[in-house]
Amino acid sequence: MSTIESTAFGTSEAEIQTPLVSVVIPCLNEAENIEECVRAARAAMDDAGIPGEVVVADNASEDDSAALATAAGARVVHEPRRGYGSAYLAGFAAARGEYIVMGDADLTYDFNEIPKFVSHLEDGAQLVMGDRMDNIHPGAMPWLHRYVGNPVLTGILNLFFRTGVSDAHCGMRAVRRDVLPQLDLRTTGMEFASEMVIRASKENLDIREFPIQYHPRGGESKLSSFRDGWRHLRFLLVHSPTHLFIVPGVVMAALGALISLLVLFQVDVFGREFQLHSMIGGTLLLVTGVQIVALGLCAHAYGTYFMGEKDPWFDRMRARFRLENGLMLGGALLAAGVIIGIVIIVSWAQRGFGSLSEERLAVLAAALVTIGIQIFFSSFLLSILGLRRTDR
Repeated sequence: MSTIESTAFGTSEAEIQTPLVSVVIPCLNEAENIEECVRAARAAMDDAGIPGEVVVADNASEDDSAALATAAGARVVHEPRRGYGSAYLAGFAAARGEYIVMGDADLTYDFNEIPKFVSHLEDGAQLVMGDRMDNIHPGAMPWLHRYVGNPVLTGILNLFFRTGVSDAHCGMRAVRRDVLPQLDLRTTGMEFASEMVIRASKENLDIREFPIQYHPRGGESKLSSFRDGWRHLRFLLVHSPTHLFIVPGVVMAALGALISLLVLFQVDVFGREFQLHSMIGGTLLLVTGVQIVALGLCAHAYGTYFMGEKDPWFDRMRARFRLENGLMLGGALLAAGVIIGIVIIVSWAQRGFGSLSEERLAVLAAALVTIGIQIFFSSFLLSILGLRRTDR
């Protein structure tokens, strides 16, 4: 549990009770910078006539960051659980302003931008993002982050979730406090930045963006390029079952079905006829693809029923198809595989149980039985997950 250490200095009692803006700054061993950041944030609000407060979420600093922040006029919230997201969650819980402006404690962001963020929120925006990418000062961002990490991760985020933002990992942003329950933010690490944008997009919030300056940081960076980059990518994947499961599964199943049909009907490809081994490979690909699609549907169901996720595609699918549809499809494929198997056995018996010459059909029958069983029991699993739904 986080605890509040001090109250802001230099503001009236009315402002302390009802601030319009809460500037929340996460802090981990930022003794070199925190005083300047707090004073800059307070000065920016004072100059613009904005009643506000500065909340510093001290993330178990081992230096004098908390004391220095207090002396500079901030309210300090102690969050012992390390992590970028943990610090912000504690800061959000302590914030009292109608609007929350986020900024790092390393001097990379110009707190004089606060009035612009507030202006967009006053105009109706619900989440306002800064865009650093065209205004990066020399030495402020490593080449790997500027030209590879951030563009790639932002591109993937936009591909998966259609957010339309240019700089998904900008640390200076603003949000209306009343939308935080909708966002239901949970992550504790650097992926918190991605979670906020993804959740805002899924909730169809009004997201806006404008260019800001990005300055060289003061002190030592806490960012681990590959570890934190992987955490962002992992978060994007696990929150998009369509791209993690459905798309690869459908591609694998379609490719497997195509290979199996080419072998089954002995179609020449590039002047060559594929044989039994290709048939086995194709059916294995088909079976694997179907299983991955089933996992993706279950992941969608879990996200919808247990995590409050919203996915229009999955909502349409679950409204159109019921347990009985899956049972019928699975049962039909299972029956088809069994019938083909019986035909093969009867034909084999008629030949006196000699050589089994229907290897291709035997592989097809096995694949149909396997896929039928997969669909049959996956349908039951989806139905079990759906027991939680309230829109029956």
